[in-house]
Amino acid sequence: MARLLADLTPLRVSPDFRRLWWGLGISNLGSQLTVVAVGLQVYDLTGSTLAVGTLGVFALVPLMVLGLYGGALVDRHDRRTVALLASVVLWLVTIAIAVQAWLDVGSVHLLYGLVALQSAAFAINNPARSAIIPRLLPAHLMPAANALQTLTLNVALTGGPLAGSALVLAGGYGWAYTIDALAFTAALWATWRLPHLPPEVAPDAAAGAGVQRASGLRSVLDGLRYLATRPNLRTSFVVDLCAMVLAFPRVLLPAAGLIYLGGGAGTTGVLAAAFAAGGILATLFSGPFGHVHRQGRAIIWAITAWALSVAAFGVVLVLVGRGNPTGVLAGALVLACVALMLAGGTDAVSAIFRQSILQTAAPDHMRGRLQGVFIVVVAGGPRLGELWLGAQASWFTEGWAAVAGGLTCLVALWLVAWRTPRFWRYDARTPEP
Repeated sequence: MARLLADLTPLRVSPDFRRLWWGLGISNLGSQLTVVAVGLQVYDLTGSTLAVGTLGVFALVPLMVLGLYGGALVDRHDRRTVALLASVVLWLVTIAIAVQAWLDVGSVHLLYGLVALQSAAFAINNPARSAIIPRLLPAHLMPAANALQTLTLNVALTGGPLAGSALVLAGGYGWAYTIDALAFTAALWATWRLPHLPPEVAPDAAAGAGVQRASGLRSVLDGLRYLATRPNLRTSFVVDLCAMVLAFPRVLLPAAGLIYLGGGAGTTGVLAAAFAAGGILATLFSGPFGHVHRQGRAIIWAITAWALSVAAFGVVLVLVGRGNPTGVLAGALVLACVALMLAGGTDAVSAIFRQSILQTAAPDHMRGRLQGVFIVVVAGGPRLGELWLGAQASWFTEGWAAVAGGLTCLVALWLVAWRTPRFWRYDARTPEP
C-alpha cells in the first residue's frame, strides 16, 4: 500500500522544495478564497452574471500576453529574483483588494483592474516557480514533485471555494481577502529562502548566437521557434489542447444541475467537487508514477481515459434527458460524479507527466519561455473549450455536446499520436525535446 501512496521523497531530500511546497499549498488555498469572493462581490455590486463573466476576460488577457514575456524574463534573470518580485506584487495587489473591501469602495471597475494586475503578476511568477523546481531536485523525482504540487492545487480547488463562500457569509468580503493576504506570506517566505538561481548559459551563448542573450519580443520568438522544432515538447502541448478545447465539460455543469439531475446550484457544486476529488485521489495514489518511463505513452492513455470519461458523463445526461426534475436524481448523480471523478483523475495524471517532460527534456536556458507557453495553454485551452462545448450545447443539447466532445477528442488525440511516433516512444531515462 505504501508504494501506491504519493512519493514524499522530494520533500525529504530538498528543504528548499519542501518550504516551497508548503508555502505554495497554503497560498493556493488563500487564492481560492479571493477567486470566490471577487466573483460574489462583483455580482453583489452589479447583479449581473455577465459582469462576473467579464472578470474572466480581465484575468485571461494579461495571463496569455504576459505568460510568454514572463517566461522570457525568467530565462534572462535570476529566477529567485523574478519569482520574489512577482510574488511581492501579487501580495500587494491582494492587500489592495482587501483594503477596497474594508473601505467599502464599491467600484466594480477597480476590482477589474486589480484582478488584471494580479493575473499579470501571476503570469510572471508561475513560469519562474515552475522553472525553479528542476534546479532543486534530480530529474527522476520530477513526476513525484509534480504529483505533490497537483495534490495541493486540487485540495485548494476543492476546499477553497467552500471556505471562501463561508467566510463571505460569516464575516464579509474583507475577511476572505485578508486571510488570502496572510496566507500568501507563506509563499513569499518560501521564495525568499531560496538560493540564487541564475539561468544556465545556452551552449552557443559564447559564440554570440545564444538565445539567452536575446531580450523582449525576440526572446519570445526564439522560444516559439525552439518549440516548433522539438516534436516531443510540441506534442505535449498539442495533446493537452485536444483535451481542453474539445472536451472540457465545466461549462455544462450548471445546466446538468438545473435541468438534468435536479438540485440546481447544489448539484452543480457536487459535480465540480467530484472533478477535483478525482484529481486528489490520483495524486494521493501517485507512488508508482516515478517508475513510469514511457511518459508520452502514459499521457496518451490518460487523455484517452479523459475523453471516454467526458463522453460517459454526456451519456448519463442523454439518458436522463432535459426533464427539469423537482428533486435530485440520486442514481444519475452518482453515475455523473463517477464519470467526472475519472475525468479529474486522468487530467491530473496527464498534467503530472506533461509537466515532467517539460521540466526534464527542455534545456535550462529555455525552461522559462516554455513554461510561459505552458501557462498560456493551460489557461487558454479550457476557456476555448468552454466556448466550443457551450456552442455545441446550443446546437445538440448539453448531453450530446459532452458525448461529441469526448469522441472528437479521442479521434484528434490518436491522430496526433499516429503523426508523432517519437512522442509515443518517449523515454524519461533518455529525455529528448
